[in-house]
Amino acid sequence: MILETERLYLRKLTPADRAALCETLQDKEAMYAYEHAFSDEEADAWLARQIARYQEDGFGLWAVIRKEDGAFLGQCGITMQDVHGERVPEIGYLLTRRYWHMGYATEAARACKQYAFETLGLPAVYSIIRENNLPSRRVAELNGMCVVGTLVKHYYGFAMPHLVYRIEK
Repeated sequence: MILETERLYLRKLTPADRAALCETLQDKEAMYAYEHAFSDEEADAWLARQIARYQEDGFGLWAVIRKEDGAFLGQCGITMQDVHGERVPEIGYLLTRRYWHMGYATEAARACKQYAFETLGLPAVYSIIRENNLPSRRVAELNGMCVVGTLVKHYYGFAMPHLVYRIEK
């Protein structure tokens, strides 16, 4: 276990999480910010990338597990991202659709912010969110973050405007 909250604990993803992870990654509605549901190969690469991040950075996206029943709710964690040529730590979250609107993303994101500041000693953390992703923007705002800039990501032939949120320790 990496960290825990009142209702959740976060732990490293493992290959055994693939099926649960695919429930989100292969759900077109859940993946609307990416403009497509992932193929099996993309889901495998996503999982492998998280596991590699644990080795390279010491953190990554973690499995979000509900304490009361052990349900796999999705993922939340810290990844290094590029913002205008600078590598910055980003708090990201992606939950299985049936667990949306229950406060789990906010609870997990707040715990990741605390972990970033208290355990990792980071001076600031970011969230990079597609402009039209209003629920994720709300999570960032509830996590105390403010918009500090914009960027455009190019993904699958789409130009996707994103807002850059930040909070300092």
